[in-house]
Amino acid sequence: MLCKFAMVKQMIWTRRVWQGLGTVALAIAFTTACGEVPNGNNLPPVVNEQPPVDNNNPPPDGEDPTDNNPDSNPGETTPQPTVYWLKDEGDRLALAPVEVTPTAETPTGQLESLFTQLLTETPEDGLSSTIPPGTELLSLIIQGDGIVVNLSEEFQFGGGSASMIGRVAQVLYTATSLDPTAAVWFQIEGEPLEVLGGEGLEIAQPMTRDSFTTDFDL
Repeated sequence: MLCKFAMVKQMIWTRRVWQGLGTVALAIAFTTACGEVPNGNNLPPVVNEQPPVDNNNPPPDGEDPTDNNPDSNPGETTPQPTVYWLKDEGDRLALAPVEVTPTAETPTGQLESLFTQLLTETPEDGLSSTIPPGTELLSLIIQGDGIVVNLSEEFQFGGGSASMIGRVAQVLYTATSLDPTAAVWFQIEGEPLEVLGGEGLEIAQPMTRDSFTTDFDL
């Protein structure tokens, strides 16, 4: 009798298990048909935030589509070839820059052209030069530590201290018109220029625009 009762109890338990499984299967089928995730986690779809690539309109050659600021220094200007003359302001001489259209492609060629004008041409009205007539540019070399300007011996003759300072300024600023921070080595007939004229004007080697304004009052 106990064995029969146990068998009946086992059958009832088995039926309940299968009924429970059927209910779970029905719930899964219902949620799947409604577009829901079976485990109940309704995750949002993944959205690709990258903009589509337009193959019909590629960026111009050399242009970086991620560069939103291609001109980082809009106010920066490129130094221009310039000849420096002098202007009489009554109690003093002042440098008078005159920009020149480049006639050569290389920096050395451009500077040589500037010195040809500085040493041979007559400046416009109101401007002058204290460089002695007959002064020639023997050579000009742009090297790693500065610019070597080799002038003929006429450069060191004639004039007082104001004239000497003025001609040094003309050579220095003309030579550095393409690179205002460059240093200049002065030579006369291939030898370093240390003292200029009878006034004994000492010439720093090399000389920069900053050191000139510190040592001299033009």
